[in-house]
Amino acid sequence: MSFQPALPLTGYAGWGFLKRTIVRQQAIQQAAPVQQRDEAYFRDKIGKVSTAVQLVSDKRLLRISLTAFGLEGDFNSKAFIQKILEGGTLKEGSLANKLADKQYQKFSAAFGFGDFSVPRTKIFTFPDEILAQFRTRSFETAVGGQSNTYRLALNAEREIPTVAARKSSETAKWYVILGNPPLREVLQTALGLPKSFAAIDLDQQVSVLKSKMAAAFGSDSVTQFADTTKMEALVRRFVLRSELQEQGAGSTPASIALQLLRR
Repeated sequence: MSFQPALPLTGYAGWGFLKRTIVRQQAIQQAAPVQQRDEAYFRDKIGKVSTAVQLVSDKRLLRISLTAFGLEGDFNSKAFIQKILEGGTLKEGSLANKLADKQYQKFSAAFGFGDFSVPRTKIFTFPDEILAQFRTRSFETAVGGQSNTYRLALNAEREIPTVAARKSSETAKWYVILGNPPLREVLQTALGLPKSFAAIDLDQQVSVLKSKMAAAFGSDSVTQFADTTKMEALVRRFVLRSELQEQGAGSTPASIALQLLRR
């Protein structure tokens, strides 16, 4: 039986419960027999994998590997995944580098099939590296089975501070976020932007996001979210707005909370 997180509450109250209990719930998941078997299998098999073909041919290894990067939705797209892996990331024109979603780039670089004569699967620390990500992502996937809002919030808490800490321009950081669909959704929802926002010119999207961000947080930078207080405020807005969208407009707890946030 797969792990089912305990989420007895909804909305922002449910998010608070999840955060208070997350360490205990993650420990329960990691101790589950199905999780232990997956990790043991990966440790035993991955070091013997030398090519992308071998990886995509092993359904269990492929599932664990894709989940570690939040790409499990591509499990049945084996030819596509093989091309991503074989193209690597060191060549400018490789498929992984061309795709807007940079999780594919991270995935390809992590395995190194297309970049090195000896792939990174042969490094003795490689199983620990991938399985640490697998634990985090598989927990988020389990949470997403009950609340996609909470899954997106957990992902944002982990990913946005990493982008914020990069030594690159603010515009480059905005492009990274816009190229990551889950992070894009969190920002758009938190700032009250419609899904159609993604259809406008990319530079215009950045301009609008900066303006909205400055109005909401006092700064138009991504760097500000290296501050945990700012990050918590962003996630709070996202969860409350998501709750409001689900319940519809009106005098709901979420709408009242949003009104207070605007003051």
